[in-house]
Amino acid sequence: MQPSKFEYRKASTLDEAVSLGGGEADYLAGGHSLIPAMKLRLSEPSTLVDISGIGDLKGISRDGDTIKIGALTTHSEVASSGVVNDGCAALADAAGMIGDPQVRNRGTIGGNVAHADPASDYPGILVALGATIVTTGRSTAAEDFFTGLFETALGEGEIVTEVQVPATGDGTGAAYSKFFNPASRYAVVGVGAVVTKSGGTCESCRIGVTGASDHAYRATAAEEALSGSDLGDEAIAAAAAKVADGGEMMSDLSASAQYRAHLCSVMASRAISEAASRA
Repeated sequence: MQPSKFEYRKASTLDEAVSLGGGEADYLAGGHSLIPAMKLRLSEPSTLVDISGIGDLKGISRDGDTIKIGALTTHSEVASSGVVNDGCAALADAAGMIGDPQVRNRGTIGGNVAHADPASDYPGILVALGATIVTTGRSTAAEDFFTGLFETALGEGEIVTEVQVPATGDGTGAAYSKFFNPASRYAVVGVGAVVTKSGGTCESCRIGVTGASDHAYRATAAEEALSGSDLGDEAIAAAAAKVADGGEMMSDLSASAQYRAHLCSVMASRAISEAASRA
């Protein structure tokens, strides 16, 4: 199919992009999600604002304990970044699991989170890490940013400019585990876990889930079950069994709701175990 008619505009600065947006306009970054949606006429913007050339939205840096990733940074750049691998290897791992090399070399972290595909990898690990999504209007915690099926907290004309991720310090480990769709490599279920331990005991944890529900969510019941535990196999299994309690499981051609609930437990066990070993 062909997209409906639209006006194409290319912005050279962020201010110009904001002025061109709003209403029925949409923003083009990498295009791996938006263009297919337009061809299927699931998205029909009257104006397509190309922001891919705005240099201020690219790059990775570290400011103290915060890793700052420009919205137009590609998945491949996140996966290979020394800053990300040194400060938060779990995020680099997740980026390296996205799609195939063509997708990773073109797709961007900002476009990914703005699109909010329920089977996308970043939302789960970003929720677990306690990341912040920075836009032209404000900053929003990742767990509050993803609100529904392809829905986010973005306001009209707002643009994602940066993703800020806390670096994992001493005593804290993070990991991401994913069950791939064999054809698309989307997450049937993906679980991110961050574990902070002291003297072999789980001091605190955060668990983010993607692919299972219509949007990424934080598995608070599982977090509460794991906190204060000895992080042994039984404790991890008991906590992992509660991960599906955080959301209503989807059912589609990839997996039934019941199977997704099972995968939540399996992927969570792997992510928590890996995160604990890294702490």
